[in-house]
Amino acid sequence: MDRTSAFAARLNSAMQTHGFKQIDIVHRAEENGVKLGKSHISQYVSGKTMPRPDIVRFLAATLQVDERWLRGEDTALSQQPSPGTAAPSIDGPSKGKPMRRFPKSSKLDNVLYDVRGPVVDEAARMEADGTSVLKLNIGNPAPFGFRTPDEVVYDMRQQLTDCEGYSPAKGLFSARKAIMQYAQLKGLPNVTIDDIYTGNGVSELINLSMSALLDTGDEVLVPSPDYPLWTACVNLAGGTAVHYVCDEQSEWYPDMDDMRAKITDRTKAIVIINPNNPTGALYPREVLQQIVDIAREHQLIIFSDEIYDRLVMDGLEHISIASMAPDLFCVTFSGLSKSHMIAGFRIGWMVLSGNKRIAEDYIEGLNMLSNMRLCSNVPAQSIVQTALGGHQSVNDYIVPGGRIYEQREYITEALNSIPGITAVKPKAAFYIFPKIDVKRFNITNDEQFALDLLREKKLLVVHGGGFNWHEPDHFRVVYLPRIEVLKDAVDRMTDFFGHYRQ
Repeated sequence: MDRTSAFAARLNSAMQTHGFKQIDIVHRAEENGVKLGKSHISQYVSGKTMPRPDIVRFLAATLQVDERWLRGEDTALSQQPSPGTAAPSIDGPSKGKPMRRFPKSSKLDNVLYDVRGPVVDEAARMEADGTSVLKLNIGNPAPFGFRTPDEVVYDMRQQLTDCEGYSPAKGLFSARKAIMQYAQLKGLPNVTIDDIYTGNGVSELINLSMSALLDTGDEVLVPSPDYPLWTACVNLAGGTAVHYVCDEQSEWYPDMDDMRAKITDRTKAIVIINPNNPTGALYPREVLQQIVDIAREHQLIIFSDEIYDRLVMDGLEHISIASMAPDLFCVTFSGLSKSHMIAGFRIGWMVLSGNKRIAEDYIEGLNMLSNMRLCSNVPAQSIVQTALGGHQSVNDYIVPGGRIYEQREYITEALNSIPGITAVKPKAAFYIFPKIDVKRFNITNDEQFALDLLREKKLLVVHGGGFNWHEPDHFRVVYLPRIEVLKDAVDRMTDFFGHYRQ
């Protein structure tokens, strides 16, 4: 038996003796500040890889076994304590007293965010070992050469000394005024400056909006696939995310029958992501009207994530669903992270519109949580007015000849040319969600597929399960890199799929 196999066998034996599951090891690692993800421990127990010496020391200390024995050396196993005994500190003995452990909150048990999850952890480990990884996993424009408009940078510099203190909780007047006017241009009804909330990106406001609304057992309809923060924030707030299916055969539009079938007396709201992440779908007016009709029939709130509303191609128009529902209460989210290539500035907003009278108590909760976090990033707020006015540089990217447009054209054709891979052409944003022929490749675990692709081809993508997709047959590609980089990525995929069987 080789050293790696011996290590795996002894690790499994020690875990079984102490009643440890893989997740227990991961939790112990978190408590001790050791970087050890679920994917890592899975590889160790299956005998696929051998950990670094410092990780072996941690595992030996946690399981209270001799480090040399665990490594597979020909040495006797030292006496093990009975199951349930607290493991000693990695820094020394516990002096006879069981060590107190601090596990994470049980509220996180149903929280998933694999866009930055175990596969990404493995990529980080590989990079730490000197391996170069081609990353197609995060929609972050800056690393791919997209630059913030000069006027935005200039105006922030000019105002920086005026942004040293807190702003009002909802945001600077100038920022909220510009956002209000933008909302009016989009046709959102009954919007005043008091209905505008700025946030440290849309992410913060999603969390805030769910926390203010949900009690234990409340349900929210969320698309599948989704941007996983929506599901995570619903669950973290004590609610239940109920996923309605988006139909790949119909341009990834929501399946209305599935949506209706999943509404119960506990359902409070419908979430839509339009334009969609991860599919790049754009919902036309007739689809939005059907969603409005369902929300109206069941008296539901509509939450509309529209962060990509200025990244629409092919001459199509983005329609804000709130503009079609003046009698309903709607919350619309947008921001500058993607359209102005300033994801790191952290500036987003949400707009309340429509029938606010039916949500007065909820709005009071929003105000309370907004006040508690004091305010969002003030320097970033200072450039909202500049960013929303004048020439929109993003328009140059999304027309023929523009980077995003041409990269979309290339990646769509290239992915569809790989035997066993098909992909619906996205209409907006900068993501594509290809489908894998799982029978051809014998794929039953999409996270394992992503790990295998990463290890063999040094190519990082996010598996479909990371977006709460129900089958192991999709993955998301970010097509922000230049075409020559995308060609390299497609070459690696083509070679990988040419022989891969799970």
